[in-house]
Amino acid sequence: MKSITLKQVTPFMVLALVAIAAIFVPSLPNFDDGGKYNTADIAWLIVATALVFLMTPGLAFFYGGMVHRKNVISTMIKSVVAAGVVSILWVTVGFSLSFGDSIGGFIGNPMTFLFFKGVSSGAPLLHGASAPMTIPLLLFALFQLMFAIITPGLVVGAVAERIRFTSYILFIALFSLLVYAPLAHWTWHPEGFLFKMGVLDFAGGTVVHISAGCAALAGALVLKRRKVHMERTEIPPANIPYVLIGTGLLWFGWFGFNAGSALGANAL
Repeated sequence: MKSITLKQVTPFMVLALVAIAAIFVPSLPNFDDGGKYNTADIAWLIVATALVFLMTPGLAFFYGGMVHRKNVISTMIKSVVAAGVVSILWVTVGFSLSFGDSIGGFIGNPMTFLFFKGVSSGAPLLHGASAPMTIPLLLFALFQLMFAIITPGLVVGAVAERIRFTSYILFIALFSLLVYAPLAHWTWHPEGFLFKMGVLDFAGGTVVHISAGCAALAGALVLKRRKVHMERTEIPPANIPYVLIGTGLLWFGWFGFNAGSALGANAL
C-alpha cells in the first residue's frame, strides 16, 4: 500500500483550515445605498462580469484545440487555473496595489484594501476620483478581477506545450503582482501617472493586451523556436471544433469586456 506524504496532504489541510476559519467570519449586513447607486448599472455590471469570466474557459477551448492531442488537458488547465491563483492574490493585495491610495502615481498602497478591507462597505469612491461610481465598490472590484484573471491566460498560447505547470503558476503570481497591478494603477487609477497624462485605456488595450503580448513575446524569445518548426514537422491541431467553440465564447464575452467598461448601462 502506497504511503501518503505530507506534500500530498498539505493542500487539503490548507483548504480545510480556510473552510473552518470561514465559519467564524461574521456575515455582512445588507448595506443601505442611500440612493447613491443606479440599479440598472448594477444589473448590467453583474452581467458584464459574468460575460468577461466566460472568456476564460473560452480561451481554454481556443488554445486547447490548437495544440498536440497529448497536451490538450495541460494547455486548457493552464488557461483556467489563473482564475484560482489570481482571485486569491486579488483579494489579498492585488486590488489594493491596483486601486488603493496612490503612491506617487506608480503603485497603490497595499494596505488600503488589504484582504478586501473596506471594499464591501459600499463606498463607491476611489481616492482621487472626480465623482463617485454608480455601482458598489465590491462589484467594481469583481469586474476588474475578471480582467486580471484573463490577462496571464493570454500568454499560454506563446508557451503552450513548452512550460511546466508549476513554473506557469509562479509566472501567474509574479506577473499579476509585478506587471499587471502597476500597469492597472498607472492607467486606470484616477491618480495614476499615465491617467493624469491623458492616456485612455477604455477596455484593457494597454493593461491587458499589450502587457500579455509583451510577456508572450518574452516567453517565446526565452524558449526559442520550437523543434518541430526547425524539423519542419507538421502537427495537426487536436480539435478544430474546440477552437470554434472558444472563438464563439471569446466573442460573446467580448461584449461584456468592452461595453462593461462603461461601468454602467448608459449611452457610453
